[in-house]
Amino acid sequence: MVFKRESFISQVEEQVEWDVIIIGGGATGLGTAVDAASRGYRTLLLEQSDFAKGTSSRSTKLVHGGVRYLAQGDVALVYEALHERGLLLKNAPHLVKDQEFIIPVYSFLSKYKYLIGLKLYDLLAGKSGFKKSSFLSASKVLSAIPGLKSEGLIGGVSYSDGQFDDARLALNLAQTAAEYGGVLLNYTKVTDLTKENGIINGVSFIDTETKKNYTLKAKVVINATGVFVDEILKMDVPSGRAIVRPSQGAHVVLDPSFLKGDSALMIPKTPDGRVLFAVPWHGKVLVGTTDTPLNEHSLEPKPLDEEIEFILTTAGKYLTKEPTRNDVLAAFAGLRPLAAPGKDTNSTKEISRSHKLIISESGLITITGGKWTTYRRMAMDVVDKAIELGKLVTKKCVTQDVKIHGYMPEIQEGTLSLYGADAEGIRNLLKTSPELGEALQVGFKYTKAEVVWMVRNEMARTIEDVLSRRMRLLFLDAKGALTLAPAVAKLMAGELGKDDQWINGQIEEFTALVSQYLLYTPLKEGFDKAGVKAIA
Repeated sequence: MVFKRESFISQVEEQVEWDVIIIGGGATGLGTAVDAASRGYRTLLLEQSDFAKGTSSRSTKLVHGGVRYLAQGDVALVYEALHERGLLLKNAPHLVKDQEFIIPVYSFLSKYKYLIGLKLYDLLAGKSGFKKSSFLSASKVLSAIPGLKSEGLIGGVSYSDGQFDDARLALNLAQTAAEYGGVLLNYTKVTDLTKENGIINGVSFIDTETKKNYTLKAKVVINATGVFVDEILKMDVPSGRAIVRPSQGAHVVLDPSFLKGDSALMIPKTPDGRVLFAVPWHGKVLVGTTDTPLNEHSLEPKPLDEEIEFILTTAGKYLTKEPTRNDVLAAFAGLRPLAAPGKDTNSTKEISRSHKLIISESGLITITGGKWTTYRRMAMDVVDKAIELGKLVTKKCVTQDVKIHGYMPEIQEGTLSLYGADAEGIRNLLKTSPELGEALQVGFKYTKAEVVWMVRNEMARTIEDVLSRRMRLLFLDAKGALTLAPAVAKLMAGELGKDDQWINGQIEEFTALVSQYLLYTPLKEGFDKAGVKAIA
């Protein structure tokens, strides 16, 4: 399998007509590409930025049925998600793991309420490879989460859910689609939908790197652009009403000393009715999320001050070490593409979490809503709909048994574990170029070899691609990511044939980006104008 942008561009220039063109390189679009390509359709996916640049890299990192949705009575949604959760654990064990969550209990009424609810959760999950729920004594809860306040604690309910790396799963889905003959391009922005007799028969797009324009034909065009679906719909019908209402979810990342254990904390009901998680993730603690309705969207949403305050204050009520803004290593936000209601509302509880398919008179198929856990089911539904509409010849969905790129049946340990089977490729690279085994900088685990691998085999094109969505450092330690930026830029320039001007431009752009992930300005913290901390 070749996963190189240059190779994919060559295929686009040779292949004018496709069976399926997918717009959007997030969870839904990439899942659809895997589904379509694995059925044998000629499949092309176009993403305006990098894969999973938007919502799909900004989740709470959970593969779950949704305890919250069970409490709301949406049993069907929970059942579907729990089934998909089991498939992800089976097909991508290098990325998805069984994570223990503990709900602290402060009354006997709460004990039985949560236990009964989670026993139903277990029942709906069936034999999916996850541990069953149980009640823990207060001492066992504090042993599992030493950072939890003990006052009034009578015990806790333990249950299991899935945890994963969202952006890396997105990348592995892209690679999986490529293994089945799919063509996937990042940094290609769709500029128009082409039509014949009022029916969409293709797209026009621009390669934002070369500024070259392309027009391609397709039997079916699928709009899977998340919070951007309305922009594509307006290319079809400029006067159409918006079908998506974005909801923002913010997160903060803290040092592991705030939990002091491997178990995750689940706060089932906050003062405003939300659920809050504190989850160990890549050696840090991820705390979130919020549910804030917005009237606008962007590729780089920023947490609101009130969201940060809500997360820190709520977490502080349960943790012995109460987090402050100064403790935040990174803060980020993602936008959920919720199906908009027919009437104005500021309550996201009134907006559907289920995915929706919309068929335009022009034949454009739009899919929106849903969540990461159910990406495969969403993809199956949209391709099945294209078959039902007569746009594709009938072929059976096979993704229930498709192993995701990087699949390894046994859990690996060490810094390369997230690469799964690709870790061997990095080790082979080190055999031929042992100098790449050096750390990017003293004090960081990341090596030069990983950057070179990401450029050669994972279509990384910018510093942000590497440090944000492949290494994940921007989401874990924004200041640390800034420190590594010059070393990453230099290595990438050598691989991509770029000059010093490109290096300086990349560092400048990344420095501006990092400021959105920090709760202070880097220049006030001893960084120079290039955003690189001075080393004495």
